[in-house]
Amino acid sequence: MNGNAPFLTNRRTFLKMSASAALTLLPCSAMAVQAPEHQILSFYNIHTGESLSTCYRSHGKLIHRAVGRISNVMRDHRTGEIKPVDPNLLDLLHRIVTKIRTTEPISIISGYRSPETNAALRKISRGVAKNSLHMKGRAIDIRIPGFRTEDIRELAIGLHSGGVGYYPSSDFVHLDTGPVKVW
Repeated sequence: MNGNAPFLTNRRTFLKMSASAALTLLPCSAMAVQAPEHQILSFYNIHTGESLSTCYRSHGKLIHRAVGRISNVMRDHRTGEIKPVDPNLLDLLHRIVTKIRTTEPISIISGYRSPETNAALRKISRGVAKNSLHMKGRAIDIRIPGFRTEDIRELAIGLHSGGVGYYPSSDFVHLDTGPVKVW
């Protein structure tokens, strides 16, 4: 038997207790970086002024109530319609905020769009797709305070997780869970 066994046991216990104590002192949004078993996202809807910070997945399990709250804050602000957000889109957003190590809320430029809203936007902008994934809860247009949208775009492209559109004149990045493509 190794003479260091009691020391290793005590050291392991000490490290576990220290990590546990540190996690209880961190604010919820900082835990997204520190505790990967809890996937936390924070949002700010620029049109409604609503904010939300919530754990949407814990130990790999989706928290449906939290996804419902996120779907509400991502609703079509013009009509009030809500569509369930694709959990894969949330996972993509979580990977992005984890990589850039931010606790800033994701600014929602556009989340879900009703077919009526999408059609109206198509009349005034060439950049709106007829069958937009926004209408399926599978797309979001974002900014993250303190980060250049160009850098968010490059990071998202590197993740190979869906469509990435960049709109520098409007200063936002489009992300979706459709086929991997870039524009």
